[in-house]
Amino acid sequence: MTAPFEIEVVGSVEGLPKSAIGPRSLLWWGTFGFMLIEGTAFLLAAAAYLYLRGQAGGWPPPGDAPPDHLWGAVFTGVAVLSLIPNLWTARMAKQKRALEARWGVLAMTLIAVGLMVVRGFEFAHLNLRWDQDAYGSVTWLMIVLHTTHVVTDLGDTAVLGAWLFSHECGDDQFSDINDNAVYWNFVVLAWLPIYLLVYWGPRWL
Repeated sequence: MTAPFEIEVVGSVEGLPKSAIGPRSLLWWGTFGFMLIEGTAFLLAAAAYLYLRGQAGGWPPPGDAPPDHLWGAVFTGVAVLSLIPNLWTARMAKQKRALEARWGVLAMTLIAVGLMVVRGFEFAHLNLRWDQDAYGSVTWLMIVLHTTHVVTDLGDTAVLGAWLFSHECGDDQFSDINDNAVYWNFVVLAWLPIYLLVYWGPRWL
C-alpha cells in the first residue's frame, strides 16, 4: 500500500493584509492597464489628426473655422483645478479618513457634472459638424473620445459616492477611492494635448 503524500508547510500568509492601496493592489494594476489601453487610443486619434493635417493644403480647410476658444479654455481650467480636490480625496483615502473621503468623492461627482455641462457648450461652439469634412470628423473624434472617458469616470464616481454614503467605508472602498482618483488624473492629463491639438493646432500648425 502506497503511503499518503506528506504535506510540508513552508510558510503562512495569515499575517498578510487582506487589502491594499496603490501599486500593492491588483485592482490598481487593472486600472493602470486600462489607462495604457485608453492612452493608446488617444495616441492613435492624435496620429490621425496630424496625418490629415499633413495631407491638407490648409488647416482648417478653406471655408472651415477653428473652434471658439472660450468653452475649451473653461473646460481645461476647471479640469486642471479639479486635480486639487482629487488629490486631496486620494490622500484622505490613504489615511482612511472616511468622512473626508466621502465628501471628496461627492465633490468630484459634482465637478464632473459641471464639466459635462461645459462640454455641452464646447460642442455647440466647435463651428463645424462632425460630417462636414475630414477636419470636422477628426476634431469631433478627439473631443467625443475624451468625453466618453469623462462620462465613464462620472458614472464610476457617482456609483462609488452612493455606496459610500449608504454603507460603511472599509479598506476595499478606500482602495476604490484611490484608484478612481488615479483614473481622474489620467482623464485630465490626457485632455491637455488634445486641447492643444483641437484649439491651437489649427492656429499653430
